[in-house]
Amino acid sequence: MVGSNSSRRISVHQALGGGHVADVLLWKKWCGGVVMLTSATALWYLFERAGYNFLSFVANVLLLLVIILFFWAKSASLLNRPLPPLPDLEISEESVSMVANELRFWINFALSIARDIAIGRNLKLFLQVALALWIVSFIGSFFNFLTLVYIGVLLSLSAPIVYDKYQDHIDEKLCVTHRYAQMQYRKLDENVLRKIPLPLNKEKKMQ
Repeated sequence: MVGSNSSRRISVHQALGGGHVADVLLWKKWCGGVVMLTSATALWYLFERAGYNFLSFVANVLLLLVIILFFWAKSASLLNRPLPPLPDLEISEESVSMVANELRFWINFALSIARDIAIGRNLKLFLQVALALWIVSFIGSFFNFLTLVYIGVLLSLSAPIVYDKYQDHIDEKLCVTHRYAQMQYRKLDENVLRKIPLPLNKEKKMQ
């Protein structure tokens, strides 16, 4: 039975999309992982430790890039050299539409949650959202946004490969934790949540 479950299980590489991003996160293309880790560490050090201003950094990088491209193009015309190999710097309509559709999906998802809490009086969903927001607020009191992003990059480069290596053991521990959390929630639901009186809808009052 364990063998059948493991044969049907989706690999971590497939769960991450199976493309270039999955190869980088699982360190199959270690050059990409090293570049991502080095870049994130350098940016975090510049803005968090060295006190560099983000706007000044972007402006200086763009200024340096423009100067290099300008003198490269000038020297190429004087020395009969090829021009800088720049791609077509434009955003396709398909890319904009894909980003807009993805953004619309998540906005509608957040609005549906707000509707269920405000109108549907979904107490379970309300507690889940409140707990998630409290956890985010609690973590945010220890780290600023840039440090949280850097921690997220470190976790994205370490958690997938650790889970891929110890998937069976981690799944077993997660199942035990999930069963324990469900048991505690049932106790909370039976002893507390079901005893909270909820206001009736207007339709029920009219009836």
